[in-house]
Amino acid sequence: MNDDKELFGCDCVDDDCECGCGEPEEEIVTVTLEDGTEIECAVIAIFPVDDKDYIALLPLENIEDGEVYLYRYEEYEDGTFDLLSIETDHEYGEVTKAFDEILDEAEFDELFDEDEDEY
Repeated sequence: MNDDKELFGCDCVDDDCECGCGEPEEEIVTVTLEDGTEIECAVIAIFPVDDKDYIALLPLENIEDGEVYLYRYEEYEDGTFDLLSIETDHEYGEVTKAFDEILDEAEFDELFDEDEDEY
């Protein structure tokens, strides 16, 4: 992935995909929790904070809970990646703030797109 804010595997969040992928595609990642439980999650966004990348994941089971997992994300040249724990409360606070801004921007863009359809 790259430093761009990506939603659902593509920069396009509406029906008129502009990146050439045809339509937004949901990327799935399997996360192993500390107790050994494996959970499949959809990638919501990969985004930078202070020269590090982070990933927001939405569990596919019990989606009504609205729980989102945040991890530090490291991708390597061979295409593999690691999900690393966020170690400090300060780092977690900065990451959640950046993620909230992404969500706010996505909601604003969605509202703006709806307004354009009315004209």
